Amino acid sequence: MTGWLERWIEPNIQIDESRKRFSNHQLRRMMIPLFIEQLLLMVVGLADTMMVSHAGEATVSGVSLDTMIYTIFILIFSSLGAGGGVIVAQYIGRKDRENGNTAASQVFLVSFSVSIVLMILLLLGGNTILHLLYPGVDPAVMEACRTYLWIVTLSFPANAVYNAGTALYRSMGKTSVTMRVSMMMNVINIVGNAIGIFVLHAGAAGVAWPTTISWYAAAFVMTYLCFSSENMVHIEWKKIFTVNREMISRIMSVAVPNAVEGGLFQLAKVVLGSLIATFGTAQIAANGIGQTIWSLAAVVVSSMSPIFITVIGQCIGARDTEAARYYLWKLLRMTTALTFVWNILVLLALPLLLPLYDISEETRHLLIIIVIIHNVFCGTIGAFFGPMSAGFRAAGDVKFAMYVSIFCTVIFRTSMSFLLCSGFRLGVIGIAIAMVMDWSLKGIILMIRERSGKWLSHQLI
Repeated sequence: MTGWLERWIEPNIQIDESRKRFSNHQLRRMMIPLFIEQLLLMVVGLADTMMVSHAGEATVSGVSLDTMIYTIFILIFSSLGAGGGVIVAQYIGRKDRENGNTAASQVFLVSFSVSIVLMILLLLGGNTILHLLYPGVDPAVMEACRTYLWIVTLSFPANAVYNAGTALYRSMGKTSVTMRVSMMMNVINIVGNAIGIFVLHAGAAGVAWPTTISWYAAAFVMTYLCFSSENMVHIEWKKIFTVNREMISRIMSVAVPNAVEGGLFQLAKVVLGSLIATFGTAQIAANGIGQTIWSLAAVVVSSMSPIFITVIGQCIGARDTEAARYYLWKLLRMTTALTFVWNILVLLALPLLLPLYDISEETRHLLIIIVIIHNVFCGTIGAFFGPMSAGFRAAGDVKFAMYVSIFCTVIFRTSMSFLLCSGFRLGVIGIAIAMVMDWSLKGIILMIRERSGKWLSHQLI
């Protein structure tokens, strides 16, 4: 960081140097690999969408509608991992390695068990869900949905185990490890996509199979690494196969509200997807591609959230609430500065990205509008609707974060979307406006909560 930035990110709240568990250098060492990791995921997402676009807009539309369902389950697995990560981080802060190992092992047990159950349920009921959510879509779009969903559902166990492993390493601050594994996974994915689309001409399946294969490769590597006894905490065979109800209860006390929050958020997107499906192929395609570019624009927000969990979780584990508040504000300032610059860069790169998509002029016009709406708000208030929630969860204030999301996203955002889309006939532009209204309201509520200090009044371990 430059000198002026280091001075700017220092919050008004100060603590003694001896209580500063993380230097600016250590924060950078955690942040940069996470940023690269998230950026790679977004680049692969862009590459996926670009490649699928060459298979036709029906395939783009089908995969984008299907991804909204698939992401619900990904959020469940990441929530389980994050729940364990919070508990492990607090045990690291307390310097309790034995319980840290137990927590890590139980996360793997719970994540794998839940993934098997959900995989079986979705394999049996996936077609029914698709027809209920998207009854009026074109037959070609529905066929792409069915193909993609069936294949990626097979990746659930690997996805769950991979998320458990990455959460464990991030709780230790070893983000460079997860970055390298992610790079390997993305290389497998993008090479497989190129073969599936351009060589085999397999359409949606040409994207789905490389995704599934890459998840299993990454899960194998992360699991192997998590057994290393050289880590601050690690998993143990005997603890994986022994049910520790007390530890599972602690993990689930964070994971369940987190999963409910993430699941309802994505479910709201699925409901909105059913609304978008009535707009026509051009708007469906604009929304699908737009979400990929939105994810690219939000890469700083996504990469900073795990750092909030690691840093604040360890402070809370050490019973230092003043340090937790100091680092919350320091990380919020850092996130705001970085996400502002990044969103400007993404907007400047938009003219270079658009020619890469084989889409109609109508789709292109809609895409530009919704990306501008997203980036303006993400670049200014991004830190206060995502990472700040992660900091609260790391302190144990998980139920409040869940309630805020249910109100702001499921109720407010969904109702505003239907009003703007159906009442004012704004189409996907109305979806984008409702989204940033949701963020603004959530940020205000979380700020009020922080000022009250109630987010620091919980105890997990």
